[in-house]
Amino acid sequence: MKRYLSFASYIKEHYGGRLQKVVVDAGFSCPNRDGTLGTGGCTYCLNEAFHPAYSHPKIGLHQQIDEGMLFHRERYARAKGYLAYFQTYSNTHAPLPRLKQLYEEALSHPKIEGLVIATRPDCVDADKLDYLSELARNHVIFIEYGVESCYNPTLQRIRRGHTFEQAREAIAQSARRGLHTGAHFIFGLPGETRDNMMHTASTIGALPLTSVKFHQLQIIKGTDMELEYLRHPNDFVTFSLPEYIDFFIDFLERFNPAIAIERFAGEVPPRFVSHTPWGLIRYADLVKMLEKRLEERNTWQGRKWGELFE
Repeated sequence: MKRYLSFASYIKEHYGGRLQKVVVDAGFSCPNRDGTLGTGGCTYCLNEAFHPAYSHPKIGLHQQIDEGMLFHRERYARAKGYLAYFQTYSNTHAPLPRLKQLYEEALSHPKIEGLVIATRPDCVDADKLDYLSELARNHVIFIEYGVESCYNPTLQRIRRGHTFEQAREAIAQSARRGLHTGAHFIFGLPGETRDNMMHTASTIGALPLTSVKFHQLQIIKGTDMELEYLRHPNDFVTFSLPEYIDFFIDFLERFNPAIAIERFAGEVPPRFVSHTPWGLIRYADLVKMLEKRLEERNTWQGRKWGELFE
């Protein structure tokens, strides 16, 4: 038995095997970039840093899916099926007719069993969520919100353009419609202490989430945050690798055991990162380190969850 609920375990339990995500780029923008809210984007963001080479908006969705499946075929040969992952920027930031066209094009691919749609809390409304709920009657549908922090001063500082209250409402409205609902958070954003981050375990754990991704902050070359880090390094909490593993285990003990963990750390190609304090280590190795340390500490996800409400 694993000592935490992994996303792979959740998928296997509900769908009988691995469903591999295949990234597609449908050419969406973001309200922080197209002038709706601003043009500079979030201070930490450089989309190219996590965007696979096979995915490009000038290529049709079916071709992107075919190339993505070929890319993953050797590593995930036992995948039961595939999910089209609309990952790049804000993938509900368009009129509903345009979303219907793109989502249904992806779902028409014979190997695609569903969608994963990455977006922002301020880029959904009742009509869009109702439509996704309709799709979910016959397909696997996940909606994944970039939230990043539970603290509004942090969200303002990193130029997110939405509040945590908006994120909480979007998550609640999605879950209420029966959608698989995920969220993404970053540890180490400027101005937050370790105690601040640890305190969010109960806040995030109380949200009606299916799954969650956690990343340590990585300073990406060419971003506004790189300049901020150079000017104000003392505003940032940084972790050595052993420190981060133990920090995350402390967090995991306080976290809701019913929410699946998709990731607990980030992995960005070295050419994009201004420095790599952990060295060149792959995520699969980080998972092994986490599992070993959980065994050494004889602890597990949610061990202290009930204590938070006593």
